[in-house]
Amino acid sequence: MEGASIFFFSFFVIFINKINTAELDIISNSQFFKEGDTLVSETRNFELGFFKPDNSEKRYLGIWYKQDPVRTPVWVANRNHPPPPSSELPLVLKVVDPGSLVIFNNNIIIWSSNTTMTSPNATAKLHDTGNLVLMDQEEKMMWQSFDYPTDTILYHMKIGIDYLRGINWHLTSWRSSQDPSSGVFTWEAVTDGYPESKLKQGSMVNFRSGPWRNLRVTGDSIFDKSLSQIYSVIITEKEVSIKTYAENSSLVARLTLNSSGELQYWAWAEDVNKWKLGFKYPTDICDTYNICSAYGICSVGWTQQSCACLDNQRFVPKNQKDWDTADWSGGCVRRTPLECKNGSDGFIKYSNFDLPDTEGTWFNMSMTMEECEAKCLKNCTCMAFAIPDNSLGGKGCVHWFEDLKDMRESPNNREIFVRMASSELDTVALSTSKEKDRANIKVILGVLVPGVLLISFISIWLWYVRRKKNNEQTTEGGNEEVPLFSFTTIATATTNFSTNNILGEGGFGVVYRGVLEGGIEIAVKRLCTTSNQGVEEFKNEVICISRLQHRNLVKLLGCCIKGDEKLLIYEYMPNKSLDSFLFSENQDVLLDWPKRFNIIKGIARGLMYLHHDSRLRIIHRDLKASNILLDQDMNPKISDFGLARSFGGNETQGNTQRVVGTYGYMPPEYVINGIFSTKSDVFSFGVLVLEIVSGKKNRGFNHPKHGNNLTGHAWSVYNEGRSIELMNPSLEESCDPHEVIRSVTVGLLCVQKKAEDRPNMSSVVRMLDGEGALPTPKQPAFFIGRDLLEADFSSSDSNPEGSVNGLSITQLDAR
Repeated sequence: MEGASIFFFSFFVIFINKINTAELDIISNSQFFKEGDTLVSETRNFELGFFKPDNSEKRYLGIWYKQDPVRTPVWVANRNHPPPPSSELPLVLKVVDPGSLVIFNNNIIIWSSNTTMTSPNATAKLHDTGNLVLMDQEEKMMWQSFDYPTDTILYHMKIGIDYLRGINWHLTSWRSSQDPSSGVFTWEAVTDGYPESKLKQGSMVNFRSGPWRNLRVTGDSIFDKSLSQIYSVIITEKEVSIKTYAENSSLVARLTLNSSGELQYWAWAEDVNKWKLGFKYPTDICDTYNICSAYGICSVGWTQQSCACLDNQRFVPKNQKDWDTADWSGGCVRRTPLECKNGSDGFIKYSNFDLPDTEGTWFNMSMTMEECEAKCLKNCTCMAFAIPDNSLGGKGCVHWFEDLKDMRESPNNREIFVRMASSELDTVALSTSKEKDRANIKVILGVLVPGVLLISFISIWLWYVRRKKNNEQTTEGGNEEVPLFSFTTIATATTNFSTNNILGEGGFGVVYRGVLEGGIEIAVKRLCTTSNQGVEEFKNEVICISRLQHRNLVKLLGCCIKGDEKLLIYEYMPNKSLDSFLFSENQDVLLDWPKRFNIIKGIARGLMYLHHDSRLRIIHRDLKASNILLDQDMNPKISDFGLARSFGGNETQGNTQRVVGTYGYMPPEYVINGIFSTKSDVFSFGVLVLEIVSGKKNRGFNHPKHGNNLTGHAWSVYNEGRSIELMNPSLEESCDPHEVIRSVTVGLLCVQKKAEDRPNMSSVVRMLDGEGALPTPKQPAFFIGRDLLEADFSSSDSNPEGSVNGLSITQLDAR
């Protein structure tokens, strides 16, 4: 039958040029689809036709988005089999019996679907997903283009392996931008262990996705539409795959592996009628596969180097000399070898970085965490264990048996438990000798006075860090070292502190925008030269924030001291602070609900790092909208650590005789008794959440009907089952009602009167991520209209310099 079709085709081509082109919705065995014809999906999303790449005379059959005037191919049928350049005869696509799609040129089959199923009267149709499907007469699928991706992934396509059919869903780059034939780069699933995707150049790995997990990601696309993507993972004996869906059906996007070895996410911008690049991988040096080698952690935020050992108390560079010259190929090794005697080993939890390469691991998705740990402990070759997918209700287990590799700093809160010798299981971060060194430093700080002597403090502190680094005894691998800028450099960068460069003013001074040589933008906090409080804040911030590295914390780039001048240099945040958007009638519309929810979750992750995951427990003590900065993508970063307190060991709370912070954000136990803890920040976070949802300030809000402040109003609508009414009216079109109600509930849980009733930030993060049912909040503190804060403040506890209009209370007591 196929031979008869070919004979008929050879007779037909004599007349083919005389037939007009057509736009079809189906191809059958009675039709010829020729050059100039197009096959269009039902809602006209996609189009199939013959094309020539730019500057090429070779001809191919491809699929593209119909609205794209450039016809950028998302799939190419005969990518490795174009007709000979000498052939001028047209290409023809036809369905031939007993059921195959075939491209003919000059009586020769140059490409075929090679369908294994047979059926008379088969037809081909282009679906609205961009999938070209060959169906039998009962409309059952016989073949689909989604099983044979080229260089592009569309929504609903898979990456992975179908073991039953022997199909490997993967991408292969074009050879060049003009040549769609198979290039040297691939994006494919690696299933020798827990599955993940890797970008390879031949057999060499360039980039890794990380372990697959079911995930819902919500954000903003680059063309002003909400972007909500769902990643769906299948792991069975029959199939291992990951597929991406877009909840917004109007989203026009593609992920392409280009000929240079970059994964690029492109989105269609309707305003300019062309593709715009949303993001790409690899993005930075830390995306380079295994750049820090065994037990090394990569971070692009560290000023001195990109790699550090997993834990500088328990791991050291294998070759310190090479490590100091940025040659990290040797990786890190354990200070103390594993013992594995009678179960004496144990595990230490690490978080805030992506899980290591899972190739060669063992996994079981039905195991609990306890079972996972017990099985790993019994096996002396098991180096670490983790839960790979948090969406499975605490189940799932992965074991690593080799050195951990390809890890980078990340705020995704993944946890891994690494095997350690029993002598390394001490939870105290500093040895006895280190504690003595720290105590000596505190003595030095205690006798310092404001002004010129401050430079002595900085010099001694930096000398201490360098000495400890040289002795390989620092706990952070030198990450505490803060660069010193010259005053002239900063004055030049800020145009001599021009008023035109002022970004804002606070209790400690003025913040200026500056530009360093090379175009690097900075924010400069110039502390007031006449205030002793500025000296305290300066010391506190240099010591505290320089040790912190997290995506949702502002980065301290350096400091400057000249006489009475004290300057702190930060990364520049182009969108300034959250309050400038939240409480402005003209700017609040720029914060739609997805942006606000992303800000809420980002602040929560930053606080969780401060309270639970940083080496020292940090209590911010002045969390408020004006201390949340927004980067160019509106991601939040917690700033201003001048009032922060740090704790080591098992310390969880402190007491002060003088209250510091901002009215409206402080919990009752702190306002009345001076007791502060991590739950103080939780309270402030709860107030901030209610402000973000409503767009109203807690302090100064007075409901016309019942006189309650914002917290009281939130409690009132919650009790009446009307939490959605707290939402700012501008969010009506963009909101997710379930997320809004969840956020209000979480906010109320955080502002409960008793500290012990408030959740910790780890629980808050889980609740915001939709994990589990929410507890029922109790009546909040300070919920009525009259100003309880001032009423509860005794004259002996109050600060005459403290402000009641949103500024921080800046008087500090001795630390």
